[in-house]
Amino acid sequence: MAFQLSPGVNVSEVDLTTVVPSAATTIGGFAGNFNWGPVNEIVTISNEVQLVERFGKPDSNTATSFFTASNFLQYGSDLRVIRSVGATANNATNSGTPVRVLNETVYEQSFASGSNSIVWAAKYPGSLGNAIRVSLADANVATGWTYSGEFSTTPSTSRYATRAATSNDEIHIVVVDLTGAITGTANTIVEKFGFLSKAGDAKNSDGSSNFYKDVINSQSKYIWWMGHPSTGANWGQTAIQVANTGGGYAGLAVNNFDLSAGKDTAPTSGNRNTSYDLFNNVDAVDVSLLMAGETTDDVVPDQLISIAESRKDCMVFISPPLSSVLNNSGLETTTIRTYRDTITSSSYAVMDSGWKYQYDKYNDIYRWLPLNGDIAGLLVRTDVDRDPWFSPAGLNRGQIKNVVKLAWNPTKADRDGLYNSGINPVVTFPGEGTVLFGDKTLLNRPEAMDRINVRRLFIVLEKTVARASRSSLFEFNDEFTRAQFVNLVEPYLREIQGRRGIYDFRVVCDTTNNTPEVIDRNEFVGDIYVKPARSINFIQLNFVAVRTGVAFNEIVGRF
Repeated sequence: MAFQLSPGVNVSEVDLTTVVPSAATTIGGFAGNFNWGPVNEIVTISNEVQLVERFGKPDSNTATSFFTASNFLQYGSDLRVIRSVGATANNATNSGTPVRVLNETVYEQSFASGSNSIVWAAKYPGSLGNAIRVSLADANVATGWTYSGEFSTTPSTSRYATRAATSNDEIHIVVVDLTGAITGTANTIVEKFGFLSKAGDAKNSDGSSNFYKDVINSQSKYIWWMGHPSTGANWGQTAIQVANTGGGYAGLAVNNFDLSAGKDTAPTSGNRNTSYDLFNNVDAVDVSLLMAGETTDDVVPDQLISIAESRKDCMVFISPPLSSVLNNSGLETTTIRTYRDTITSSSYAVMDSGWKYQYDKYNDIYRWLPLNGDIAGLLVRTDVDRDPWFSPAGLNRGQIKNVVKLAWNPTKADRDGLYNSGINPVVTFPGEGTVLFGDKTLLNRPEAMDRINVRRLFIVLEKTVARASRSSLFEFNDEFTRAQFVNLVEPYLREIQGRRGIYDFRVVCDTTNNTPEVIDRNEFVGDIYVKPARSINFIQLNFVAVRTGVAFNEIVGRF
């Protein structure tokens, strides 16, 4: 209790209801090549419709990345996507001189103050920006404007400017897909903004900014403001400033601004690794399943494994190069195992055996796609249907979606060779579908953590108990705190045991491991011993024929 300086009654509350919080295990993470969207910025996507809206439809250059993300979303609804681009990818501008505005942070740091030569830039890098026209109208050009029918009246003077005794501040802005590259139909209006103001301090009735620069930058999905038109005298000045000069806001001389010089450049492995680094901050970003997409070397897989082993709360999913399994008859197993040997051994990584053939509805063709997006998705489905510590493989939980055929369907002999190297075969069984038929991690030594379900069990245990243990920070290392810790952890482990995740457990947190020396170092030790449940990988069935007159109890137990 607190000390009191005079007689009185002090009431205080002590909350001893600390519980073990649940840990998210279904959040995917992927960095890849897309046609649109912010670069090196994490965007949360929950379905394929959102994926198209934020990152554009796939084409021959971006389809592998797009469908890796899309295939994961067939099983789950929480994906963190990062767009990665090459070093020479640029944004289209109205001047024909490209700029490189990767995301909002870059814009605010380098472009928000305005340009003398550029009025508009595409929101993101890429050739898709070359389809954009930005069309403006004020009182000077409203009559006969192509898009005048999109608004109720022509722009004139806003109420805000009128109160400040100035004029001609209103402006309409339309963003048009001039070529049809964005929408599929040329000259389609994709955005329109009416009755904005040229006044830098203009406000709406609710107090929000009505300055056209602010509105465009905060609301448009397609363009950044880069500068005022060359004839835009007084644009951006406050209404009072303009009123004090005795004039109004100058009218437009040119009102159509067509963007060009936008350029796509595919990301290198190094570019993608820079993007993946955004997942490194375990305190700021929650992610559980990192997908490598298409890889031809060990650069991206090893980087992802490094991230996973540093975080210790997520897993990595890898597929071999397409050349390993397509038109490589008889050499598939050897080639895949050779590729696997270049990748770091880790219990945090999972490798599958190949690629699938899938229909691309956006381009009406079929494409070869890596399976790692699906394998990560199977873990999401396992979490939803059962628990993270169940194996995602087999006929019950390992069914792969959207498969026309596999690039390579491994035989039993092939599967034996793959599994010996920690590679999980994906197999099409007649009448039973295409199935993940293994649950190993890429740990190259036989121990409990060489199984997906055991590694995920420990991820869940470590993540949840670590979070719960934060309540013990800065408390005293005494019998009360230690008992509180044990009483916090043991019920949680009993629940996991009841849900078939572990066979048995023991929690030790007493004077045997919290010795005087440990206490004097301001440390606290809790030892948690668990016997993880194991998935069945091998089934032996013995059928024994016996003579008619033999009693079963005479022979049962001999085999």
